[in-house]
Amino acid sequence: MTVRTRQLDPAVGTAMSALSAAAKKGLGDPALAELVMIRASQLNHCAFCLDMHLELARENGESEDRIQLLNAWEEAEDLYSERERAALALTEAVTVLTDGFVPDEVYERAAGHFDDIRLAHLIALITAINGWNRLMVSRRIPPGGYTW
Repeated sequence: MTVRTRQLDPAVGTAMSALSAAAKKGLGDPALAELVMIRASQLNHCAFCLDMHLELARENGESEDRIQLLNAWEEAEDLYSERERAALALTEAVTVLTDGFVPDEVYERAAGHFDDIRLAHLIALITAINGWNRLMVSRRIPPGGYTW
């Protein structure tokens, strides 16, 4: 196996952390922010980020049922509000970009639950966690080792 760098330039880490914190604060819903970050991390197979955000979700009062069924949120309709479901659909669309863009219906669904400012923060949060996922997965950073 190729040895991969564990280094991350401190300025990059600081900038990424600032983006994540600003987006999360602007969204104004820490529990939803953690669900979004967990879902993106599931899609991107980022064990480091999953480990971290699962713990943070619990600290924000998220239930084990909702955490454990997040990977099947569409089928577990009763566990997630329409607002959460709109945010999760947008998370998947931005993370995967299967068609090269976010479908209008997904964007409009989210826009129906978030004002322009909160929607901008949600998109920034999804973008930030995808960046973190790629930084960690490309270097194969294992779970654990984070501090806050």
